[in-house]
Amino acid sequence: MHLSPRFEWLGLVFDIPTMIMMVVTALVVFLLVVGLTRNMSSGVPRGAQNFIEWVIDFIRGISGNFLDKKYASRVVALGLTIFLYIFIGNQLGLVLNITTSYHGQISESFMKQLTLSGTPEAAHAKEEMIKEELASEHGLPVSWWKSPTATPSVTFALAFAVLLYSHYLGLRKGAGKYFKHYVEPHPLMLLLHIMEDFIIKPLTLPLRLFGNIFAGEVLISVLLGTGVLVATLPLIVWLGYSVFVGSVQAYIFTTLTMVYISQKVNEDH
Repeated sequence: MHLSPRFEWLGLVFDIPTMIMMVVTALVVFLLVVGLTRNMSSGVPRGAQNFIEWVIDFIRGISGNFLDKKYASRVVALGLTIFLYIFIGNQLGLVLNITTSYHGQISESFMKQLTLSGTPEAAHAKEEMIKEELASEHGLPVSWWKSPTATPSVTFALAFAVLLYSHYLGLRKGAGKYFKHYVEPHPLMLLLHIMEDFIIKPLTLPLRLFGNIFAGEVLISVLLGTGVLVATLPLIVWLGYSVFVGSVQAYIFTTLTMVYISQKVNEDH
């Protein structure tokens, strides 16, 4: 059981480490892009400029596979932002997962932050589990540094923003064609199209990213809990695999973003 301290404001519950990691990820992406583009020239690209141009061409290739040249060029910045944010966010927790173990007793205020939940029953059950963990040999693990994408609220927010933007582009291109596609090729398809746009896509897009990153962090924590000597080799192997998985998930999310946008703006869809 890995917990995160939380606080409540205006009836909403906020995860403190997740909020911190969202800001850290954004700062890392910003500093990375600024650093890579600081000394750009119009000549033959070298070093950092060559790398960032390769990444931009990579995103341009993804968008060009699903969109015409007009829209592909318009969404390159969006695709680059999504790809870098998710890629960096995934790696921060998988490679640098940091937890703190607490033993004995903790303050009442900290206990309240850890047990903050939707119902009093759930909070009470969590408090009992925390007391058992505090009395155990390994202590209570509390996450402070983790991937923001290992939190479902973050991945759902990213997916909601992407899907909302795709609907906006579809309506902007033509409201008539936008609503017409819901009854094509047959009016009976209306229910399936509604389910796809407002149930299936909003669930599958964020859950795929969250599930892969969360599972990776859980296994890393389990391996670390077995002891350094026992877990060294499996941990190295899993960290390498986790870097690969984090990269693939950033690619998949970016690709699906372009696919969903193309479904709303392409003439032949």
